[in-house]
Amino acid sequence: MSHVLTVRTLFLTALAMLAFAGNSLLCRLALKATRIDAASFTSLRLLAGALMLWLLLHLRQGGGRVSGNWRSAAALFVYAAAFSYAYLHLDAGTGALLLFGAVQISMLVYGFIQSERPSQQQSLGFVLALGGLIALLLPGASAPSLTGGLLMLLSGLAWGMYSLLGRGVSDPLAASAGNFLRTIPFALLLTLVYLHRQSWDAPGLTYAVLSGALTSGIGYVIWYSALGGLSAFQAASVQLSVPILAALAGSLLLGEAISLRLVLASIAVLGGIALLLRAKAIRR
Repeated sequence: MSHVLTVRTLFLTALAMLAFAGNSLLCRLALKATRIDAASFTSLRLLAGALMLWLLLHLRQGGGRVSGNWRSAAALFVYAAAFSYAYLHLDAGTGALLLFGAVQISMLVYGFIQSERPSQQQSLGFVLALGGLIALLLPGASAPSLTGGLLMLLSGLAWGMYSLLGRGVSDPLAASAGNFLRTIPFALLLTLVYLHRQSWDAPGLTYAVLSGALTSGIGYVIWYSALGGLSAFQAASVQLSVPILAALAGSLLLGEAISLRLVLASIAVLGGIALLLRAKAIRR
């Protein structure tokens, strides 16, 4: 079964992709240019997201109760924590490419398990995108940190799980609010574990709040709203546009170099996206 993309779905998806790129930029900017540590950034980001979503839920017409579940909350926390620690070692564009490459793999594997069989063209696109990620991680002078790369792959797998758990949610705002609120105990535990290493300053706190309230909280509600109009293959594929946005923003705003390796890997990944989006999945 194929999904026909409506104008609304395309618009919501585009907004979500901009929010995701903003997350990579804000996290990298905070950890590179301010004194805030990764644990504090993660915890404050999740807390700000929870407060923003709770406020939006209670201000909307008719109000509503939070929903969500602990599985989604756990996936959200693993994604956010691994994301922050990975960006201690990675540039914005490289981190985003690894993150959403892992997202694609996890969501496509799920689609396969659910009998959403890829066509030959989709299979070629998947292999091309995966090859780009492998080429990026191969040893060499411009290869990213292995520790940062593995952490970002873990973050991507967790985000893929979070996205899949959100498909078909009837109330994206209530679900996102509940998921973020449930991450607070995990965030408090992380804060206690790294209490002796905590440090922050005003710019770092500001970036964490912006990441949590805007590009995470509101961005994820938009993403959950878009997911209902996307197949697993489409949802996995469109997210691979984020690394290009993040790399360009990182180059313009953070002065990060765009290496030839990243350019070639991005071309391969985006070429894979084009094939995946143009093809139709085969339903068995």
